[in-house]
Amino acid sequence: MKPSSNITFISFSTIVSKEITRFIRIWSQTLLPPAIIMALYFIIFGNFVGSQLPLTQGYTYMQFIAPGLIMMAVITNAYNNVVSSFFTQRFQKSVDEILVSPTPNWVILLGFSTGGILRGVLVGIIVGLIALCFTHLHFQHLFVTFIAALLTSIFFSFAGFTNALFARKFDDVAIIPTFILTPLTYLGGVFYSLNQLPPHWQTFAKLNPIIYMVDTFRYGLLGITDINVYFSLGLLFLLTCLLFFVNLYLLNKGVGLKP
Repeated sequence: MKPSSNITFISFSTIVSKEITRFIRIWSQTLLPPAIIMALYFIIFGNFVGSQLPLTQGYTYMQFIAPGLIMMAVITNAYNNVVSSFFTQRFQKSVDEILVSPTPNWVILLGFSTGGILRGVLVGIIVGLIALCFTHLHFQHLFVTFIAALLTSIFFSFAGFTNALFARKFDDVAIIPTFILTPLTYLGGVFYSLNQLPPHWQTFAKLNPIIYMVDTFRYGLLGITDINVYFSLGLLFLLTCLLFFVNLYLLNKGVGLKP
């Protein structure tokens, strides 16, 4: 291994190790709350409300919303992990030590984002296990399920990194999740099928990228979909690549990092 590639590997593994240690050490704040919140969703919407509703595309309402709730957990945790971690290092000026090192910017981006990806996927697995306590789920298309969850966690890890670059104070870290991410998630097909909406609302809903993520993941688990799966995966892949290069451009320009 060449010296430069050795430095790159050490830098990447160090950042990832630090990120994993950070969210595992405070598991009662990072892993436990989403598990409790999603369990409440299953009890209230799936059990109390869902038991009164008819089958949705051949599945009980509990089964129908389970993939959406898993994806909701993946989205919020992947995003929150990166935005809180990187902004905290910016605020404490500790990120300057990484910037003056020979670590390439793309390694910094991938290192912090990998921490968010791992947390998002881990919480998604936890919520999936909780879902099995309330209903029966099985993989109809395992590869699609994996790719949808992975691409979604990558995309929102990159999105959290973007937020962390532009945030000037801790309040800015909470604005995007509260006023943009949460509404988009609730309107992203978690609790309803796209075909249940009037035609004009269906067109409007398709402007929300989260609906493609949820719908594709639901197809992987249940085998039902409202949107072409290949189109959804292609769109998600393109958006993820675009956000990667946007973040890399911002890093190279020093946005949010220069005094």
